[in-house]
Amino acid sequence: MCVIRHLTRAALLTCFISSPSVAEDYFSNLLSLIKPPHSHTALYAKNLVTDQVVLEENADTLLLPASTQKLLTAVAATAQLGDDFTFNTKLYSRYPIKNGKVTGDLYLKFSGDPTLTTQDLRGLFKKLEDLGISRINGDLYLIGDSNEQLQAPGWVWDDLGICFAAPVSQFVINQNCVHGQLKPLLASNKSQLSFASYLPVKFYNSAIFDKNKQEAFCDLDLKRLGNNQFQLSGCYPGSKNLKLAVAISDPALFASDTLKQIIASSKIKLTGSVRLSNVSPNYANIIVTHSSKALPRLLETMLLKSDNLIADSLLKQIGQSYFKQAGSFKNGSQAMREILTQAGVDLTHAQIVDGSGLSRYNLLSAKQLSQVLGLIYTDKRFMGLLDFLPLSGVSGTLQYKSYFNRKPLVNYVYAKTGSMQGVDNLAGFIKKPYFDDTLFVVLENGQSPLEKKEQIAPFSALFLQSLLDYKPNNDLKTSGTTDSLSH
Repeated sequence: MCVIRHLTRAALLTCFISSPSVAEDYFSNLLSLIKPPHSHTALYAKNLVTDQVVLEENADTLLLPASTQKLLTAVAATAQLGDDFTFNTKLYSRYPIKNGKVTGDLYLKFSGDPTLTTQDLRGLFKKLEDLGISRINGDLYLIGDSNEQLQAPGWVWDDLGICFAAPVSQFVINQNCVHGQLKPLLASNKSQLSFASYLPVKFYNSAIFDKNKQEAFCDLDLKRLGNNQFQLSGCYPGSKNLKLAVAISDPALFASDTLKQIIASSKIKLTGSVRLSNVSPNYANIIVTHSSKALPRLLETMLLKSDNLIADSLLKQIGQSYFKQAGSFKNGSQAMREILTQAGVDLTHAQIVDGSGLSRYNLLSAKQLSQVLGLIYTDKRFMGLLDFLPLSGVSGTLQYKSYFNRKPLVNYVYAKTGSMQGVDNLAGFIKKPYFDDTLFVVLENGQSPLEKKEQIAPFSALFLQSLLDYKPNNDLKTSGTTDSLSH
């Protein structure tokens, strides 16, 4: 048996060349060396020039896709919403503007724009000032669904206070996330929690710092108390400041409190109150509008940064557009399934629950993901998405990913990552000079934390190197390259 202590291309080739089965089954031999023994894996690779499948193993097995799910969202959003789609936040009035006054109520309709910021909202009211409006004789109604489902089924409960799992709502401001810092106090194990004083949230803090790392068990605990109040307790090892990004729990309340602050700091006098409503006004005219960037730019951010809020906000928009009703996780997922099926993707046994891949209920196979990638590569509607994929060692979630920022993979892998606890997936393309464009999917579920810590390189990196090494005639002795993942 050949055992590899240091992973180099030469070491791999020595093992294969010394084996009598080299010519018979290159990948079988290689996978026996590099496949993680305690994980569930699925592989698919296809030469896009010859249209020949290079390898498929467990390609029909359903596994957790994690953020590779966003490939489906990108294709479905492009097909259903179109490149001109934007999220629009609008201010309405039933009454004309006279003498710098709006006589009656004003309506601010939120659209679920995942990129809307406090500054954008201040800009809306600045536009009102520029129109000469100095007074609103009525209430300001914030229009949105305050009762909608904010998290998809299958989201991990202890992720819900973290910003990558921020609530998906028609009311979104600053990604429904607040940022702060936990600092150790001098001559004490106590801590100081600091957030911007103007933020309409409240924190109770009893956390301590284990400065000498003497505690056997030292973990922070964040409890969501409702009404955007939080309790931070527990222990943090070390003595360095800790940056915190906390997802708000009540987006409608956060929007209401934020707009009260914006109105108070503007030059416009509101005689009434800021109120919430689920009903859009009838016979009202749009006064001013804020638009997000167009869909391609949203998808670029979503794929490069693996932005969950953009993905699930778009999912709800897909459902709204497709079924002509208020968007939700349920109708968005169903719409995405039908749109992709119509485009030729066989999702018969798949389970789609959200657009981001956060749900532990999602199930996709490597072959299904390969069909989505095939659409991106061959269908003119979706070809632009390839340019939005992270590029190994250059951009997005592959810029600093271990072993993708060095030879032989750097600059040649365009792919969507998919990572969560126990999951490490990759789906995309190898595009390299003098090498046929190759589509690939690598799914690894049930990853051992210990193996992840001790692994020489990610399984996906090892497999992609094997694709670069592979010759159809298995004439490995003629390989003149020496690039190695262990340099």
